Amino acid sequence: MDDEITAEDGNCLFTFDGRILERFGRDPLRFHVRSMHLQVTGPDRKGRRQVEISHGRPGEPGFSHSWSYTAGEWERARGLAALLEAVQAAIDAAPGRPAG
Repeated sequence: MDDEITAEDGNCLFTFDGRILERFGRDPLRFHVRSMHLQVTGPDRKGRRQVEISHGRPGEPGFSHSWSYTAGEWERARGLAALLEAVQAAIDAAPGRPAG
């Protein structure tokens, strides 16, 4: 990936350059695809979604951060779904990551 992807959720700006995911705004965070686990769940029956990002591997996470979006917040989060899909694809393709 040569281009940076950006997204906003109303509170934070997210950027992803193919290797590093950064969140600017409340509690700025930075994650590298080779040591990151991403999980997006939902929508539940009320349309809420949960996003969790952690350093480490699935089953052995280190530091993690999670946040929730209502259905309306998710819809207004310009580009966030596409950014998170690109992050997951990069995590899956990262060298040295275990399969599965």
